[in-house]
Amino acid sequence: MTKLPEEAVDHHRLIIAGTGIAGLTAAIYAGRSNNDPLVLEGDEPGGQLTLTTEVDNYPGFPEGISGPELVNKMKEQATKFGAETDHGIVVDVEGLGRAENGADAAPFRVELRDGTVYSCDAFIAASGASARTLGVPGEDELMGYGLSTCATCDGAFFRDEDMLVVGGGDAAMEEANFLTKFADTVYVAHRRDEFRAEDYWIDRIMEKVDEGEVEILWNTELTEIHGTPEEGIDHTSLVRHPEGHPKEKLESNQADEVTEFEMDVGAVFYAIGHTPNTEYLDGTGVELDDEGYLITQGGRDGGQTATDVPGVFGAGDVVDHHYQQAVTAGGMGSEAAIDADHWLEDRERAGEIAAEGAVSATADSDD
Repeated sequence: MTKLPEEAVDHHRLIIAGTGIAGLTAAIYAGRSNNDPLVLEGDEPGGQLTLTTEVDNYPGFPEGISGPELVNKMKEQATKFGAETDHGIVVDVEGLGRAENGADAAPFRVELRDGTVYSCDAFIAASGASARTLGVPGEDELMGYGLSTCATCDGAFFRDEDMLVVGGGDAAMEEANFLTKFADTVYVAHRRDEFRAEDYWIDRIMEKVDEGEVEILWNTELTEIHGTPEEGIDHTSLVRHPEGHPKEKLESNQADEVTEFEMDVGAVFYAIGHTPNTEYLDGTGVELDDEGYLITQGGRDGGQTATDVPGVFGAGDVVDHHYQQAVTAGGMGSEAAIDADHWLEDRERAGEIAAEGAVSATADSDD
């Protein structure tokens, strides 16, 4: 068997990156299977659900539950079944000994940002996805000073202000709806002439439009945010084209049809999608798609969450770029834990790792 990395402070049968719904569900299942899971929180502990004030579509909570409360209950449940948690952020995963000892040889070396190193026999990537930004002038300076990617976190700070939401999907609709609790008027800028959101959210927003609480800026894009960290956002610059995607038109022979205008708002909220947190998997051999989402085996039989690196599995928003729901993340987390358990049992029977509860190998010594 492969020896553990000398600098490893601890060895676990399974390490899970991420404490969102996918990671915590995996931890619950892995703990119940005696797989000694270590759960690493990452730089967004609790995942995207901690930014949601009310979750009313998660089964079992007919009156709804706050995102943070649901996450905390799941943490308690995972801990009850033996999961450990570390606040570390994974920066690198290496498959030690795989080249010389065979494709399925263990362990993995998992390095955190603070330099701490763990080792494990199997690894579940459930590190989620982070909110995207536009890269427009003023964005870097004003992030956190009037510009936000989380309406539920920051909306109340701008009570009675006009607010601008950028986006056209479910997230944009949900954030705009939430912000009507605080805003004078919520403006929604979308670069097309129709939303991508579910009918449920579109209907709710159109009700707010009828009530005068929301105004839709069709075929419109944000080009600059003006203000200072000291004074916050003063106003924004936007462009509009009757056929949509006005920024593209500015760079084409249709530039003369683009209308440029300014709007006074006190806050801007981005709701334009997410980027999967998979940088730490670069160089591991794990396959990613063009947007960085983890590619798993899929199919109808077991092993659906397996990647093309034996012993590495994926779950939640780091894999799912389509549904991105708490309940689907939880389902995938349970699948990943089950797939990892079966893989570990197979390696154990083959003599490649130690039995449950035992360290698979020891570090080099001076003896």
